Amino acid sequence: MRDNPVKKRLSAGGVSMGVMCMEFATTGIGRLSAEAGAEFAVFDMEHTGWSLETIKMLIATSRSVDLVPIVRPPVTDYHHIAHAMDVGAMGLLIPLVNSEEQIRYAIECALYPPLGKRGCAFAMSHDDYKAGDQGEKTRRANENLLVVAQIETIEGLADVDAIAAVAGVDALWIGQFDLTTSLGIPGQFDHPKFTDAVKRVVDACHKHGKAATLAGLDVAELAAGPANGFRMLVYLADLWIYQQALRRCFGTIRGALGKDAAS
Repeated sequence: MRDNPVKKRLSAGGVSMGVMCMEFATTGIGRLSAEAGAEFAVFDMEHTGWSLETIKMLIATSRSVDLVPIVRPPVTDYHHIAHAMDVGAMGLLIPLVNSEEQIRYAIECALYPPLGKRGCAFAMSHDDYKAGDQGEKTRRANENLLVVAQIETIEGLADVDAIAAVAGVDALWIGQFDLTTSLGIPGQFDHPKFTDAVKRVVDACHKHGKAATLAGLDVAELAAGPANGFRMLVYLADLWIYQQALRRCFGTIRGALGKDAAS
């Protein structure tokens, strides 16, 4: 069973950087991300339509590099959570966490007994098809599970302190689009309701020794994240990173062509 360096770094108060993948289900995306400096990749099932087979491929083709695969299941249920773990997920991003009870249930689904209720199957993809002591495997798998709870609703915000206090939660992630919509201010990220919500989440993380997550496309904002209380930094997502790079490239070329034409 692999160690989870991202969990260890965050638990020790450090900063970890990664990328979210939602569009390019390729055999190279994990290795490309790791080569570029990503320490983890979040593979999304909530908004992509990616199947478990796709997630299994993405994780398997990332195994040759030191990249921690985190999966966002579409819902909080045993089927999606336990299956994601069995195909090799080392972490979970749980969407739309509304309560302490919900995140406790998600963690229970991902942990082996006696801490949880995950079904046991070994010498499969999650343990590299290797034989070994079952007790040691379950212990190490439980120790290395990384759990991130997304705070995206008024209900989740109201219970954020209790959610952050749950043993087994490593980080909280603010789902800005869902949260502003739930607050009645869709997309208004400078609104006092949203900035106050962000502060509540970050404060809950600091109080309980958990990492606050900052996700976005603004590189300068991500770089300033640790100074603003964020320790889990996510450059998101692959499709917008690609689109942004193309827009910048073609804009520069068109600008140069325009100057040439004017001269």
